[in-house]
Amino acid sequence: MSQNIKKRSEAAQRGGRRLAQEQTRHPREEARAEAKRREESRDSRDKARVGAQTAVQEREDAVTQVRERPQSPHNRQGRKPKKDLQWLASMYLAAEHEMTRIRCRWRHIVREKRAHNFPESERLPIQMLLFVWSMIPMLGARVREVMGGRRRRSASRISALGAWMEGRRLHPVAFLCGACAMAAVAMFCSAYTIGTTVTYDGEVVAAVSSLSAAEDARSNLEKATARTLGETYTIDDSMIQYSSSLLKRQDVVDEAELEEDLSQEIGLVTSAYCLYVDGERIGATTYEGALEELLQQLKAASTNEGTISCEFAEEVEVRQEYVPTDEVMNLGYLAQTLYSTKTEEVTYEVKKGDTWSEIANSHGLTSQELLALNPGYNIDKLQIGEVLTLAASVPYLTLTVVEQERYVEDVPYDIEYTDSANLYKGDYKVISAGEYGAADVVANVTYVNGEETERTVLSSVMLREPVTEQQLRGTKERPTWAPTGTFRWPTSGHITSYFGGRKSPGGIGSTNHKGIDIANSYGTPIYAADGGTVIYSGWMSGYGYFVQIDHGNGYVTCYGHNSKLLVSVGQHVYKGQQIAKMGSTGNSTGNHCHFEIRYNGVAKNPLNYL
Repeated sequence: MSQNIKKRSEAAQRGGRRLAQEQTRHPREEARAEAKRREESRDSRDKARVGAQTAVQEREDAVTQVRERPQSPHNRQGRKPKKDLQWLASMYLAAEHEMTRIRCRWRHIVREKRAHNFPESERLPIQMLLFVWSMIPMLGARVREVMGGRRRRSASRISALGAWMEGRRLHPVAFLCGACAMAAVAMFCSAYTIGTTVTYDGEVVAAVSSLSAAEDARSNLEKATARTLGETYTIDDSMIQYSSSLLKRQDVVDEAELEEDLSQEIGLVTSAYCLYVDGERIGATTYEGALEELLQQLKAASTNEGTISCEFAEEVEVRQEYVPTDEVMNLGYLAQTLYSTKTEEVTYEVKKGDTWSEIANSHGLTSQELLALNPGYNIDKLQIGEVLTLAASVPYLTLTVVEQERYVEDVPYDIEYTDSANLYKGDYKVISAGEYGAADVVANVTYVNGEETERTVLSSVMLREPVTEQQLRGTKERPTWAPTGTFRWPTSGHITSYFGGRKSPGGIGSTNHKGIDIANSYGTPIYAADGGTVIYSGWMSGYGYFVQIDHGNGYVTCYGHNSKLLVSVGQHVYKGQQIAKMGSTGNSTGNHCHFEIRYNGVAKNPLNYL
């Protein structure tokens, strides 16, 4: 450590001796060194000037050579020299010469500045530039001096104010009173304000921040009322008054609230929430959010845990706007309106191949209901292009619900047929009954207002395979007298007595009529209602001359009160074959045919089969 300290002290002594030698250098030597630096600077300027002049002279000589160059034979044949290009070249060389001279002069000035020599020039622009350059340090010093003076004056003022405050300390009570007064003023200003109170027909409506706000609310209400009622409307000046006063801030409302309160006071229009369905206003209520809740309840009533979506087919919108006061309704009536229907016809244009019954069935109607909607139409002669009315009213809202359902579905069985020569053609006999299978099905079902319109099966897993049914199919030719399974009218005429209970005509006959009576003139033909075998033909007490036909399928038809019989027992008759003539034999009050249909011995109403 002592060696390091010794080395440092020796280095400090050597530095001090060097500094003393530099300070004691003779002034004459310094003058000689300064003169030498100036001479070297002057020589460098002269060399730069001579180099610049030489370069300019070389460029001028090159331009002169270009101008004096002889023209080529091609030019002598008629082409003009390019004087414009030569002029541009000369202008470019002159500009380049001037820029070179300026750059050389500027570098010289910078070198002189760095060498602390005052630059010299005989040109006025350069002299002005040098003057401004030399003034910059002076201006900077002046600015610093002014700013420093301002800072000193500000510090002195702050010190004087502190000294004055030091000598005049406030009493704590006075300070506390002043603070309380300021707090009281702040609290008063925060609780009260200057506002305008609006009065209509002597009743205070509301208060707003200014008279202009009250006038704006009045103007907006007048425009809204005129637009709602469809006529010009202006609030009577004698009914509305304004008064400015000091008010509590909590009592001051905005323009929108004043407009609503004033409309309620006048009573012509009311700001309400209106329900629109496809652009048609259905109803209005003053309760915010009530319509949205009502629509949600309608959807909730049609949904369950399997519901995928539930949407209205129509465009449903809730708007806040002014409506006539008498159009505001309670929510119960509005809900009843949405559940009801509106008068609007739904039509259908008849196309080729349509029938009356098919049109009715495809739209969920019976033939009689469709005829009631279209009175006067001939259901047997529809014309292509005719427009039928399918509904006279439609619901206000159509709710489309898509639900995912899982259920076990019956899987139909197949039928295998075996030809049999023992059966007539068209007859079948089951020899082994089939059984339905079962499948676990997951499907998306679409309901429109509760009616299924579409079913998309997502998956189907077979739980039990169906069992095929075995049937015999007849191949034997059917005779003409074989039963067809349907019945025709046995004769023409009008019905004088129907099936069931009745008053005994003329005091004769049964009060429990087991058939129908068809009246016509004496001798009218009586026909077999279907093919079969005659099992009775002759007189039968109250029936008179009587014919009975067994149709071989459980059905038996009876024909009574005939005047003449044309068939005998055991004879096969075909459907429509004449079997007797009308008369009034037996217990009868006039010419007619008593017609019965019995199935397995039980009398049936013939009108259900004809």
